[in-house]
Amino acid sequence: MTDCVLAATGSGPFPLALLALAVVAIGAGVTWLVVRRRRRSAAALAAIPLLVLALLATGGLAPQPAVAAEPCPSTATAAPTVAPTPSPTPTVTPVDYVEGADGIGDPYYPLDGNGGYDVQHYALDLAYDPADGVLSGSATITATATENLKTFNLDFDTRNVDGTDAITVASVTVNDTPAEWNLSTTQISMVTAQPQVPGSTDADATPPRTELTVIPATGILSGSTITTTVSYSGVPITIDDAFGPAGVFRSTDGAVIVGQPRVAATWFPANDHPADKATFTTTMAVPEGLTVVGNGRLAERSTEAGTSSFTWEMDQPMATYLATATVGVYDITTSTVDGITYYDAIDPSLYSVEADGGGTTVGDVASAVFATEPEVIDFLEQSFGPYPFSEAGGIAIADLSPGEPLPYALENQTRPIYPSWSFPADADASVVVHELAHQWYGDDVSMERWADIWLNEGFATYAEWLWAEHTGGPTPQQTFDRIYAVAPADFWSTVVADPGPAGIFDGPVYTRGALTLQALRTEVGDDDFFAILQGWAAGHAGTSVSTEQFIDYAESVSGDDLGALFDAWIFTPSKPAL
Repeated sequence: MTDCVLAATGSGPFPLALLALAVVAIGAGVTWLVVRRRRRSAAALAAIPLLVLALLATGGLAPQPAVAAEPCPSTATAAPTVAPTPSPTPTVTPVDYVEGADGIGDPYYPLDGNGGYDVQHYALDLAYDPADGVLSGSATITATATENLKTFNLDFDTRNVDGTDAITVASVTVNDTPAEWNLSTTQISMVTAQPQVPGSTDADATPPRTELTVIPATGILSGSTITTTVSYSGVPITIDDAFGPAGVFRSTDGAVIVGQPRVAATWFPANDHPADKATFTTTMAVPEGLTVVGNGRLAERSTEAGTSSFTWEMDQPMATYLATATVGVYDITTSTVDGITYYDAIDPSLYSVEADGGGTTVGDVASAVFATEPEVIDFLEQSFGPYPFSEAGGIAIADLSPGEPLPYALENQTRPIYPSWSFPADADASVVVHELAHQWYGDDVSMERWADIWLNEGFATYAEWLWAEHTGGPTPQQTFDRIYAVAPADFWSTVVADPGPAGIFDGPVYTRGALTLQALRTEVGDDDFFAILQGWAAGHAGTSVSTEQFIDYAESVSGDDLGALFDAWIFTPSKPAL
């Protein structure tokens, strides 16, 4: 602590000397008065303090050096010290972490998809060996948490009906930290396509639904990024369920990956539902001489030490069931037309298979049909608006086994898959119209729930009607009139917007869905109708939508109350009156 020092004023000792002399004079006067009254001893005592005061005032009459000022305490009376009020200790609200749901909330398939997060990207780094059918590698799933999670699930159908593991999970990490995990399996009815209920005598579908539950080392806060990497190896299980065969179909030189609604979870862990779409990077290593055909654009291809690696990038969101990485020997044709890159693959064995109707081969017909894809897309753009992707094409596959072709074609995003029966001798571009129309309705704009599948299939079927008129066939209204007149009673019993979990691919979903669109066109007129189709595709690109949203949108564009029309055509199990 520094003592208080007053600042020098610049004056010398003279004023102090005058003060001292005045004090001495006063003291002397007092002493003389006391002496006269003969009180000498008291006078002496009285003089002492006066003399001392004089000496103190003069400082011995010695000059003092000037000094700088030091701060001095205030001469004001100090206020009493008040102890500070302690700040309250902040209350820390504990984070309530929850277990992510084991389903996304679709009542048709309650274990499909999962809750608690939204996938942004899948990065698949895999290798496939046709000799033994083993698929190995890792899947990295980047997602955003939508809840505070202590656990979350991925759909990964690794187990057979008997509980044995077809695919073995080696490790799981979350944000580069090892995580605990476990598997749980639920049998699925071959009849209802839903989880088996106690007492059911339905056969079990293959495979059952298996949930991979991930337990990260620490809780995950809502809004944070979750990067999960699952390493695994095994032979994917081919699906046999209420909808027929799907999944990874082995061939002598590769594999075809195709199916709906379940397929993705048989070959990579996923949030396996179209309500959660994501971008994809798919890298597959195969023996040299084989080709991997995937979705989007071929970003990289390399060959080293007898192994070829292909990397496909799907830069726009895609539903998991639309992903493919089909492996084999294929004849590849590429071209770019009006900014769209076409990549077509044909199994060369199809050039040795006679097409139905004779006189040509399946391979030759497929090649001719694929060549018309730019024409078809140009035509569909006139009704639906700009094609939603930068890539297009198709894969013509051989039969799964001799005489057993795949029983359906599928709209895999940017690269539909077509079985041999798609290419009879008299086939024309109409073969690819349906699957290419799905690139707008089904792929770019996907369904929120599987009950909404008429938004996919009804629209693609209506595209076929438009094409038929374009190529000299009946108009959509003529097609509507014919079907309305001849359709049997059970055709009208299907509720198009709610066909049931086992009925999503029933014929009326396609055809009555298209009839609904023609009824809408008649009600609102061509201008509003095509404005609805184009605006619906453009305004909901990359998203998943519901029937209710479509109705609301159609009403907003037309300005009409369309509730009665849609009630009659898609919500009522009876024939609508005209």
